Amino acid sequence: MSRSFRTRPEGSGQALSDAYDTALLDLDGVVYAGGNAIVHAVESLGTARAGGMHLAYVTNNALRTPDTVAGHLTELGIPTSADDVITSAQAVARLISEQVPAGARVLVIGGEGLRVALRERGLTPVESADDDPAAVVQGFGGPDLPWGRFAEASYAVARGVPWFASNTDLTIPSGRGIAPGNGAAVEVVRIATGAEPQVAGKPLPPMHRETILRTGAERPLVVGDRLDTDIEGAFNGEVDSLLVLTGVTDGAQLLAAPPQHRPTYVDADLRGLLTGQPEVSEAGEGFRCGGWTATAGEERLELAGDGEALDGLRALCAAAWTAAGEGSCELDGGKALARLGL
Repeated sequence: MSRSFRTRPEGSGQALSDAYDTALLDLDGVVYAGGNAIVHAVESLGTARAGGMHLAYVTNNALRTPDTVAGHLTELGIPTSADDVITSAQAVARLISEQVPAGARVLVIGGEGLRVALRERGLTPVESADDDPAAVVQGFGGPDLPWGRFAEASYAVARGVPWFASNTDLTIPSGRGIAPGNGAAVEVVRIATGAEPQVAGKPLPPMHRETILRTGAERPLVVGDRLDTDIEGAFNGEVDSLLVLTGVTDGAQLLAAPPQHRPTYVDADLRGLLTGQPEVSEAGEGFRCGGWTATAGEERLELAGDGEALDGLRALCAAAWTAAGEGSCELDGGKALARLGL
C-alpha cells in the first residue's frame, strides 16, 4: 500500500479471499463479541479457508495463550490450531529477548499468556521487583489483576529496569460493555514513574513483524474493526486492510479518519472476504459508487442516489477523505449517514 494519503476506498475485481493469500484477522469485534461468534463469521471464514486462504488470528489481548484462543475458536465452529494465533504477548516477548541476556528474569504484570510467551523465548518469568529482573513486561491481566501488581512494576521501573508493554489499548470489549484495557493499566505505572514503555502490539511494527514471521504471508490482508489499531497497523506495515462494521467503528468515525486510519476496503461483516469490492470512481466534482454519488460541499457532505447503503458509505468516504487531504474531515456528514441508516 502506498504511504501517500488515501483519498478513496479501493476496488477489487476478485474476491478478497482470492486476491490475498493470508487474512490477518482481529478477534474482538470481528470474529466474536462477548465470546460469541458474530453473525456470518463462522460461515464466511469456513468458505475462505476452503478456498485456500490462510487464516491467522491476531490479537492485542495478551491474557490468553494461543492454545486457549484456538480452543475457543474451534468451539465456535472455526477449526483453529495454536500456530494460527498471534498475540501481543508473543510480539513483546520477542522484543524483550532481543534486548536482554538469554534466560534473563522478567517481572510479569499480567496473565498466563505473557508467561507462556516469555518461556517460549527462553526467558524466566518472576513475580517481584526484588527478584532482580532484567525487564518488566505489562499486559492485560483481566478484571481480577490485583492493584499491588502495578506497585511491583512501579518499583522496578523506578530503579531503571527497562519497561515493556504488550499493547496500550485503553479499552477492551466485554460481554457487559466496554472495560478498561491494558493501556489504562499502563497509565497507572506511567503516572507513578514518569517512564515510557516500549510497546509491541498493534498498530506498531513489532506486532506486524511477528505476524509475518509466524505466518509467512506474502500477500496479507489485515481485517479489523478498529481504526487506531487494526487499520493503522496495516498502514504502518504497508499492507492492505479491510474494515468490517461489526465492532467499534461507525460511519462518522470512518468519514473523519486521517490517512493512517483509512482502510483499503470497507464491508459490513466478514462476508466481505468472499466478494469483490466495488470501484469508487470520480463523477464530476464528486465520487460515485454503485447507485450513489457523493460530493463535499462548503459545510457538509452531500449524497444523492439509491442502492446499497455500503456503496453510499464508500462514496461518502471518497468525498470526505479528498476534502480532508492529509487531515481529518470536519464536514457535517450526519444527514447523509442518516439517509444510509448508518
